[in-house]
Amino acid sequence: MPQTKPIVSIENVVASASVDQKLDLNEITKKFPDTEYHPDQFPGLVFRLKTPKTATLVFRTGKMVCTGAKSEDMSRKAVKTVVQKLRKGGIKIKKDATVTIQNIVASINLGGKISLEQAARTLPRSMYEPEQFPGLIHRMLDPKTVILLFASGKLVCTGAKKEADVYRSVHNLHALLEEKNLMIYE
Repeated sequence: MPQTKPIVSIENVVASASVDQKLDLNEITKKFPDTEYHPDQFPGLVFRLKTPKTATLVFRTGKMVCTGAKSEDMSRKAVKTVVQKLRKGGIKIKKDATVTIQNIVASINLGGKISLEQAARTLPRSMYEPEQFPGLIHRMLDPKTVILLFASGKLVCTGAKKEADVYRSVHNLHALLEEKNLMIYE
């Protein structure tokens, strides 16, 4: 049967960053009225960018968490942009931020249906309880990711720290599903 190439779409990249110095969030709020800061509810300030479309949480410790990017590069660019904007706005930041990718979430379409009952019996480190959740949860060791498999042939891959790991995970799993005849093509 036709083996289609999986369609992979990076949905969200989460990165942590640090400028290695204390920041005055009240001062940032005054200079950037678009930011959201409610210290009684949450200790971080939310700095949203339109391009790349992201939200960066800024903490007084100088640590940051950027979410919403669609690639590693976009994530790094977003943090760099936030730091540049803060500097332009008169916030003294000595060092550039060091950025670490923490998690990449991707959605995948394999182009065929998956026999989840059989997959649950065949794939190691898998959990399938359809009464609880409609997907099979598969923990991959190399690269270390968690993949949710749905009967529709759609997957969600999470836990990757590099985009290449997403593609490797998907390729490895797809090859295994093919090999064990767990894919159904109409």
